[in-house]
Amino acid sequence: MDWLLEGDVAIRWQVQRDLLGADAKIWKAERDKVASEGWGAKYLALQEKDGKWGGGNYSPKYISTHYTLMTLRRIGLPPKHAQALKGCEQLITSHMLYNLGEGYPVVEGKEPDICVLGMKLSMFAYFGYEDKRVHRIARYLIANTMEDKGWNCRHWRGATHSSFHSTLSVMEGLLEYERAYPESELPLRNAQAAGREFLLEHRLYKSHRTGEIVKEAMTRFPFPPQWHYDFLKALDCFQNAKAAKDDRAQDGIDLLLSKQKDEGHWPNYRGPSKHHFQMETPSKPSRWNTLRALRVLKWWGDGV
Repeated sequence: MDWLLEGDVAIRWQVQRDLLGADAKIWKAERDKVASEGWGAKYLALQEKDGKWGGGNYSPKYISTHYTLMTLRRIGLPPKHAQALKGCEQLITSHMLYNLGEGYPVVEGKEPDICVLGMKLSMFAYFGYEDKRVHRIARYLIANTMEDKGWNCRHWRGATHSSFHSTLSVMEGLLEYERAYPESELPLRNAQAAGREFLLEHRLYKSHRTGEIVKEAMTRFPFPPQWHYDFLKALDCFQNAKAAKDDRAQDGIDLLLSKQKDEGHWPNYRGPSKHHFQMETPSKPSRWNTLRALRVLKWWGDGV
């Protein structure tokens, strides 16, 4: 715990909230520093005058506005921050948002990317970006839940099996939307529970048919995880939603424990090669992953 608290302010406030159970006044005061200190300040300093990062909305990966805001959400830039809202203003007019109703452009013969919509919804809702078009994203996601309880960005092309990546992106988006709009009449909790059911039926990273690992990449967990799915990212979403403990997640818990090093930490894994800067060195002890692992294990131990 001392080692974690010696890290960046973005780590410290989450340790205070999630592991130490500190009073809200304490961790919120620490979170406020993310905008002016450490990694958060470095990301904000890279924003361009028009509100974009990396010169684009979704690309270039992974230094664009979309991915930078997603990282700022994960590290805890406070909601309503002016620079984040300016970035959201760029994203709401993105060419990737279409055919979602009034206020969005119409593109014949295509449907918007479910995975992208889930990620954008998480950012709009978390940062408190107020625009009626945000609600249309939430409604579209709910309306396009697949029969197996998840989501797939290729659903309109005939896909019949949900995607791990899309499902988790949508779950994160709906969770942030539920917190931002608790008065919403959409079945947000039911949809998130359905998504968890899809992932649990696959034991978080296995084929429901053979029991084999779907992809080895799903058993590694770089930070930030970007759009990619991995089992720790899923477990962290479960604990964030305060989901009920389910024995089908035990495979994931066992895998997580197997990744812990003798010194007690969890390592960092190499992510995409393009980034603004590296918060942590690949293959070295990772405060991010140790924090995430410990709060998952705390949730698991407290589960009913």
